[in-house]
Amino acid sequence: MKRIKSIVLFCLLTLTTVLCACTDGKNKASDSITIGIAQDIDDSLDPHKMVAAGTKEIFFNVFEGLVKPDSDGNIVPAVAESVEVSEDKLTYTFKLRKGIKFHDGSAVTIEDVKYSVDKFAGRNGEEPRTSAFLNISEVNVLTDDTIEIKLNNPDSDFLSYLASVEAAIIPKSNANLDTVAIGTGPYKYVSRIPLQNVVFEKFDDYWGEKADIKNVTFKICTNADTIAMELEGGTIDMCVHLTNGQRLQLDKERFDVYEGTMNLVQALYLNHEYEPFQDENVRKAMNYVTDSKEVMDYVSNGAGEAIGTSVYPNFGKYFDETLVDTYATDVEKAKECMAKSAYPDGFDMTITVPKNYDQHVDTALVLKNELELIGINVTIETVDWDTWLSDVYMGRKYQSTVIGVDAANLSANALLARFRSDADNNFTNYNNSKYDEVFDKANAASTDEEATKYFKECAKILNEDAANVYIQDLPDFVALNKNYEGYVFYPLYVMDIAKIKAVK
Repeated sequence: MKRIKSIVLFCLLTLTTVLCACTDGKNKASDSITIGIAQDIDDSLDPHKMVAAGTKEIFFNVFEGLVKPDSDGNIVPAVAESVEVSEDKLTYTFKLRKGIKFHDGSAVTIEDVKYSVDKFAGRNGEEPRTSAFLNISEVNVLTDDTIEIKLNNPDSDFLSYLASVEAAIIPKSNANLDTVAIGTGPYKYVSRIPLQNVVFEKFDDYWGEKADIKNVTFKICTNADTIAMELEGGTIDMCVHLTNGQRLQLDKERFDVYEGTMNLVQALYLNHEYEPFQDENVRKAMNYVTDSKEVMDYVSNGAGEAIGTSVYPNFGKYFDETLVDTYATDVEKAKECMAKSAYPDGFDMTITVPKNYDQHVDTALVLKNELELIGINVTIETVDWDTWLSDVYMGRKYQSTVIGVDAANLSANALLARFRSDADNNFTNYNNSKYDEVFDKANAASTDEEATKYFKECAKILNEDAANVYIQDLPDFVALNKNYEGYVFYPLYVMDIAKIKAVK
């Protein structure tokens, strides 16, 4: 009898444990998800001021423009339910979506739309988020649900600019833009603890398809060495941009690993104010001695897509695959270029890399070994993200850096405007009058075909001038606990949490 009681008790305890485990797992997955991200967000929560790609990547879920991109790269209605474009491509008329609300519960009005457009376009005294918005000549409210935007010159990419976080529609009444984020997206911002986490919550009054998971916590994981451990330990349920080594550490029974590309241009970016990099022969030598395949083999077991300029493959019509092999690895040719340069015996240089990105640190290690073959002695300096952002990107106080440059929208300007000599975000200090001339022709073109031709010419100039050492569009490995499903890659550097669902 005692043995029977023990067996019954054991079975009851086991059943209870199983039921609790299943229930807890189901509730946890239905109610919340914790996502590891490699860096803290920008200090300002004003979408029109956001700089870091990682910040815009997650706030894609909070902020929306008049239009937005879908996962296929199409521009679709968002805050506006429709748009009409005049035959001369100079007037865009938007009709406001009925019943759409901000996260504070207030209705989105046409005045909020006008305020937002004037703000991000620099028509209220602020700096425009992109020089393309200087093309806006008028913003006119036509009715209580209709607004028109007039351009000075036709621009086939104009809707792409309006589809980015930087062109978000926000409430005119928000007096604390830097600390209070109020948008119209499927998730609303809740809180932030610097260097620890950022918290979002499902927006129940979202105009479109509602998100499935209620609570989202983005945990700041700056130590790349512990990412796999945190996933396996359950402190995070998902992490994007894993290295090949990190994904191989994961239990395949517990995690799905999605594979795509990061939609960015990884390169050894050169500060053209550093004297050796002003020498075209030096730059060409650096390109010839670099072996992108060796980098990809070391960093991600061969995954990734080689590029030859500042446009990545998912940009479709702007990507010229013939540029990939312009500098096919040739050490002897690299040595010949160095011999013709002002630095035949080589020189010393520093590569500054954000230490929270293993892929970029590993790339720098391969480049160091390759560049030494032509007498260039490399010191690798690893810095935290904030330092990289302030000193390298904003301050331009560096010699070279390995980083991935993303596109805020699906316009060619998003990748190529930064190389115009007078661009505010020209962190490489690149200066080429021919490039400026062709770039201006692209933006002044009257047809999409003409603009595309000139933008591709811009990409070719960067390639032929060896402006930087272009390497690859990095592979993107995304680990997701099998309690969840539905991660979708975009042709942009964004993370769409609303598409992730709990496995029922």
